[in-house]
Amino acid sequence: MPIHIAIAEDNSFALKACVEKLSAQREFKVVFTAFNGIELLKNVGQHQVDLVLMDIQMPGMDGIEATAELKKLHPEIKVLMLTTFDDDENIFKAIMAGANGYLLKEADAENLRQAVIETLSGGAAMSAGVAFKVLNLLRNPPQNMLPQVADFGLTKREIELLNQLKNGLSYEQIATNLFISYGTVRKHIENIYRKLQVNNKTTALDVAVKNRII
Repeated sequence: MPIHIAIAEDNSFALKACVEKLSAQREFKVVFTAFNGIELLKNVGQHQVDLVLMDIQMPGMDGIEATAELKKLHPEIKVLMLTTFDDDENIFKAIMAGANGYLLKEADAENLRQAVIETLSGGAAMSAGVAFKVLNLLRNPPQNMLPQVADFGLTKREIELLNQLKNGLSYEQIATNLFISYGTVRKHIENIYRKLQVNNKTTALDVAVKNRII
């Protein structure tokens, strides 16, 4: 049975080149093409699709937004970004949107074939330069690209207390370290629990860590 592929690409020349590369492989079948993300999402449910080759810059709905929406509707469909953009921001956003691989359009027919097979096998196919950038991004994600998180309106003092709790200190030790009374510590803790909408230390710390408060 052939591998069913959909292509989202607004550039007619790039689309033709992509179809020609895939046509050289008997195992692939292009079931439909889309001009942008809107058209892709409109038609994908009407076809059997194993993988989408997704451009990034498209009018109406770009490839990153389309990837995020597609993954909500059809999480089983693999998405391989096929684009000319290899900058950190687009790579990071595509991965966060749920892309399974990231390939540059300069890839030849054999490299494209290998990337499709690898992606469908559960791998994360990437152009060499992109893979290097992804590794760096995972190690040092840009703060302006990280998902927005809640701060819950905590004060600097309350965050300071959370850090002390994270280090395993008792209320008495926290009071000594911060030069405040035991009662003041308890009052701060009550306020922290109320703001985080929790009722115990373990859950409070879990929420704080997940939201990068501490």
